[in-house]
Amino acid sequence: HQVKMKGLSGFIFCSLLCFFLLSKTLWKEDCSQIKAQSPHAHSGVYVIQPSGTNTQIKVYCEMRLTDGWIVIQRRSGGLVSFERRWAEYEFGFGSLTYDHWLGLEKIHLLTKDTTKMCTLRVDLWDHEGGTAFAEYRNFKIGDEQTAYQLHVGTYSGNAGDAIRGAYPGVDQNGSGFSTIDRDNDNCSPCVLGDIALDSCAQNFGSGWWYSSCGSAALHGDWHSSDDPIGWQSGLHWHTWKPMPYSAKATRMTIKCD
Repeated sequence: HQVKMKGLSGFIFCSLLCFFLLSKTLWKEDCSQIKAQSPHAHSGVYVIQPSGTNTQIKVYCEMRLTDGWIVIQRRSGGLVSFERRWAEYEFGFGSLTYDHWLGLEKIHLLTKDTTKMCTLRVDLWDHEGGTAFAEYRNFKIGDEQTAYQLHVGTYSGNAGDAIRGAYPGVDQNGSGFSTIDRDNDNCSPCVLGDIALDSCAQNFGSGWWYSSCGSAALHGDWHSSDDPIGWQSGLHWHTWKPMPYSAKATRMTIKCD
């Protein structure tokens, strides 16, 4: 009886060990690896394990013709509010298959591997049927101790480099993330037009990498096609639409290689 139990225990142990070792090889680091292994893979929710971590996370993979991108933000309507506090922006919220924010900690894990270079792509849609995009090489964000500090490298695209600013003095590159309950915007007071503010996040009611409020802010209130102009709290990319114009939809995706 003891021999049988030992044999059974050994079998269970070996099975668990084999499963663990196999699972370590099955997890892909990002959507690009999934696309490379399965060229006909469809866009949808997948589980990945970011390079250099032991953490598995669920992400939405946007599968394009030749590669896959991780969606870290999507906005297409007003059902999901982005007026959230620090803890929610850190963890993430919304539905991966709909409007959502993936979460600061997950984005940090996805971009922290120094042996890889990540690209951030921002896609924008206006209310008149137009589109634009901005891409940034060498995108990464720091850990919580840095307030998830934003870093972007070379810009390309046709939407303009709103992160570095539509005018001098509003460069958001290098800024920490701010929310209505945690202010890291590096300005006191912050100037928006000719108005002095205690906090950019308090004014916009949402989290972002603010610096003197800046000219890129995609987490404000969503506004419909009936009234998209004139809102200080809208979805802004001022190098694309210089007026206080609130975009109809936005999507932020990343790819690391």
